[in-house]
Amino acid sequence: MKPKINSTIFGSITVRGKTFNYDILIRLDGQVEKRRKKLSKKLYGTSHKISLEEAKYIHEKGAEKLIMGTGQTGYVELSKKAEKYFKEKDCKVKLLPTPEAIKIWNKSKGKNIAMFHVTC
Repeated sequence: MKPKINSTIFGSITVRGKTFNYDILIRLDGQVEKRRKKLSKKLYGTSHKISLEEAKYIHEKGAEKLIMGTGQTGYVELSKKAEKYFKEKDCKVKLLPTPEAIKIWNKSKGKNIAMFHVTC
């Protein structure tokens, strides 16, 4: 079941009343887990560019759309390889600043996954 996101402020996101002080992923089954941003940071020196390795970790078989909260002001982006990977998997990607992405997530229907960056 898709969890409702209650709110976000710089540095945290609240899902189903529970506050997380780190970036999160939401899986197809509704499970919330910590983002593995080191997968991108080791390649680019920042977690603001999603690497192919992290894209493979984020993607889930059967996902039709990835809703990505790119941070409070929208710094996160996909690398060209990550972008290509999601296209090959036929998974549409919607990149928006985290507060806007939350609104889209809460209204969305279908087989969606999400990643939310909570700073920047």
